[in-house]
Amino acid sequence: MIEKDIVIIGGGPVGSVFALALQQHNITVKVLEARAEGASHKDTRALALSHGSRTILEKVGIWNEIESHATAIKKIHISQRGGLGRTKLTASDHNLPALGYVLPYGVLTKALDGALKKVEVLYQAVASQVRSDKDCGHIAFQYSGELKTLSSKLVVIADGGNSLDEIEGIQRKTKEYGHSALVSKVRCELSHDNVAYERFTPQGPMALLPNGDYEFSLVWTGENNMIDGLLALDDETFLAQLHEAFGDRAGRFLQVERRLSFPLKLSTLKPTTAPHLVVIGNAAQTMHPVAGQGFNVGLRDAWTLADLITHSLNDRLGADEMLRTYEKQRQRDVRGGILFTDFLVNIFSNDLVGVSTLRGAGLGLLDVFQPAKSFLVGKMSYGK
Repeated sequence: MIEKDIVIIGGGPVGSVFALALQQHNITVKVLEARAEGASHKDTRALALSHGSRTILEKVGIWNEIESHATAIKKIHISQRGGLGRTKLTASDHNLPALGYVLPYGVLTKALDGALKKVEVLYQAVASQVRSDKDCGHIAFQYSGELKTLSSKLVVIADGGNSLDEIEGIQRKTKEYGHSALVSKVRCELSHDNVAYERFTPQGPMALLPNGDYEFSLVWTGENNMIDGLLALDDETFLAQLHEAFGDRAGRFLQVERRLSFPLKLSTLKPTTAPHLVVIGNAAQTMHPVAGQGFNVGLRDAWTLADLITHSLNDRLGADEMLRTYEKQRQRDVRGGILFTDFLVNIFSNDLVGVSTLRGAGLGLLDVFQPAKSFLVGKMSYGK
């Protein structure tokens, strides 16, 4: 028996935006979220939002609530360590108020949780199995100490892949980079002036994203042993090594907050749908954090699927035709994001003889070739 038309597994940002987009059209959903209500509201990890993601958050009605906590990125400075050539992308050159924004994760989830008050959400509901057949999707989940089940015309998995068991017809392909990302927040001597830095080194890319006054969110990637070594340093030595790797553009680095790390991989599903089931966000594709594509691609997954549902007849919900249309609409954006991030990692994370010179020449040419800049900004902002 079908108990709900749409069930969403995962009430994080991607699942929440999907639910809110449907709510605007009076389409009811049920959300199963593994965390306790409010558990992530104090999470200070930084999210990099594209201009297109800002537009989506405006449309679901929460941007005004979170805007004061967001730091705008007005310019992106791209360079490589130990080589010539650099590129600058400026928002005003592309008629944008900002190229992106940096926002604490907890600020976003708190606003989304507040907006979800009119949506049926079961917190601490942990999905243990998902399967589908020709008639509907089926979910088994733990809630209040009991094993419960649900059947739905459409099951949408948006939980980062935590609930995805083997589903017939869907395969996961994973590429391990052998690298990790160190994330933290650093305070510097000079004002960041709303400039974000993407710095490529032979060990891996590093990003400094403006986040508050005189502060950057840091994402420093490299081989696992290198990152482990950086985590083990005392703060003063770590800041000295950061300055050596990054340079003088921000002046001296004065303070660093708690350092954390996570392994880097490229993980994709093919396809991202099964009968009466769709996988979106990081559950469908996990990308290298270079260029900040992953989260923004996930939000576009949610918005595209919600728009498709609102324009579909109810009896087509979860049907093959609808699922094929969704995959076709998302193919270019998702595939482009995967290829783009993987290319950047492969071409910039090495120190082969002669390659540095070619990279520098490429960055220099990009800086003076406006059509290429416009294409890059469009890709980063809207996935186009």
